[in-house]
Amino acid sequence: MPGFELFGEAERLEVNDVLNNGVLMRYGFESQRQGHWKAKAMESELCQQLGVDHAQLLSSGTAAVTSALAVAGIGVGDEVIIPAFTFVASFEAVLMTGATPVLVDVDDTLTMSPRAVELAITSNTKAIMPVHMCGSMADLDALKSICRSRSLLLIEDACQAIGGLYKGQSLGTLGDMGCFSFDAVKTVTCGEGGAVVTNNLRFAELLDQYSDHGHDHLGSNRGTDEHPIIGYNFRISELNAAVGLAQARRLPEFLKLQKEHYATLRSALTGIPGLTFRRVPEGGVESCAFLNFFLPSVEAARLVIHLFSEQSIDDCFHYLDNNWHFINKWDHLKNGHSAVGLNEFQIKGLAELKAQNFSRSNQWIGRNISCLIRIGWTKSEVEQRAATMASIIRKVL
Repeated sequence: MPGFELFGEAERLEVNDVLNNGVLMRYGFESQRQGHWKAKAMESELCQQLGVDHAQLLSSGTAAVTSALAVAGIGVGDEVIIPAFTFVASFEAVLMTGATPVLVDVDDTLTMSPRAVELAITSNTKAIMPVHMCGSMADLDALKSICRSRSLLLIEDACQAIGGLYKGQSLGTLGDMGCFSFDAVKTVTCGEGGAVVTNNLRFAELLDQYSDHGHDHLGSNRGTDEHPIIGYNFRISELNAAVGLAQARRLPEFLKLQKEHYATLRSALTGIPGLTFRRVPEGGVESCAFLNFFLPSVEAARLVIHLFSEQSIDDCFHYLDNNWHFINKWDHLKNGHSAVGLNEFQIKGLAELKAQNFSRSNQWIGRNISCLIRIGWTKSEVEQRAATMASIIRKVL
């Protein structure tokens, strides 16, 4: 990650194919496009790679999460449980549907704690949305058990974890729906793009309609399509899908590189006294998009990050004070600073969030350092990076 590091002839061929036929929209223009359908082809590729029945390609990961929640019937008065460590898009998508985000603590997986989820469930809870942050997964067996016992939906946000597995099954395919992002810095990129995958035919039909103004796509003329539901414009363009199609076909290649670079870095850090790695639930296989480890204290983590920067070890993150990925800096959410009006349930929920204590999450996030794994590194670059990181950490500890 990110896939743009290895752009090449495959991506250029797919983009030029779109430019040559001149059809930039994913729907319509059948005679002009002469059978070339990039978005449809990428959806088929995702189904094959992930082992799932249906995929709907969308304009972004945010659009994917929003659409998944919407077609699941989640709206005003409903609550969706999400982790305190995620990207802001998670709660933005919940708010966009009119529902209320309920944030819970993370544990040593860096994803939502099942115990915290159980404590947060109310009569208004409609869905649990684990976010598989930084290439690894939540305790999915525990969360699935909670959902079964409480008749709740499980919607996976796997935007940062394509290629990860849980008990042999692709992340994003274990819940009712799974969401992916293909933005500029993801392992597979469209520049901007996302997808929802599901084995539920009804959800798949609704996603197809909802993402394109309610079109049923059953005719050969868009002007005569029926509109069974109200929809919105979350379509992806054929240009974006063309890049993503080439990248999706290369996913095994990208994952192999990620895993090799991850292994080199992890081997160099293994055995350093005081350093431990994030817990991966039993049966889980990381996508290896990031290497995550804990140091003994917040102070040690901050010092290591500072020294990494001095030695040009970039793309390593200490999320405790990060504006975009952790609850501590989300005052705009806690105070309800929205360009559109919030409903009474959202206002009440955000007031409760403002008073909520996330000290348990602080302990994990404060001691964590998360290092992006680039697929464009050479072998010597990875080895030098690993040696420098290990040297710095040993000196601090």
